[in-house]
Amino acid sequence: MFDRQATQCIKPAVDRIARRLHAVGVGADALSFMGFAVGMLAAVLVASGFFGGGLVAILLSRMIDGLDGAVARLTSPTDRGGFLDITLDFLFYASIPLAFAVADPARNALAAAALLAAFMGTGSSFLAFASIAAKRGMTSTAYPDKSFYFLGGLTEAGETLAFFIAMCLWPQHFAWLAWSFCALCVLTIAMRIYWGWRAFN
Repeated sequence: MFDRQATQCIKPAVDRIARRLHAVGVGADALSFMGFAVGMLAAVLVASGFFGGGLVAILLSRMIDGLDGAVARLTSPTDRGGFLDITLDFLFYASIPLAFAVADPARNALAAAALLAAFMGTGSSFLAFASIAAKRGMTSTAYPDKSFYFLGGLTEAGETLAFFIAMCLWPQHFAWLAWSFCALCVLTIAMRIYWGWRAFN
């Protein structure tokens, strides 16, 4: 919901760092893999009960993830890069609730399962809309730099990151936070189904 505004705020700093990385030969695909690797480290740390370390790794992972597109735009963005970016992002997002379930199965497993099911709904509605939008030649004015039609909602990357931060800061309240975010995801799914119903009528 706030991703576009947040992106505009940090864009100057991201572009500066991207130019420096590009100058020393760091490519966009390498950054995508690097961000994913740090994200997987975050999941391992959370699953092991090291929530502070997991939080640091989550933040570092998302910082790196924000750079791959900026580096790609300094040359020419590729379909391979767009595919890689979204696929690795979805794997990262799924890994964190799973990690909390592993950390404390008795308290967290059911809430984590519900949240992962909700992620399936937000992810499938997002990608289904994007694929049909591409078939129809539709473009997103809100996110013109993305590789495909980027459909918003109540639970975008910024909101997901905020909940992951809260979960790491207060792991004892993971279940409550997960159920709350699950409810927001359900609203996002309903909104996207409605938008798709209207857009593709």
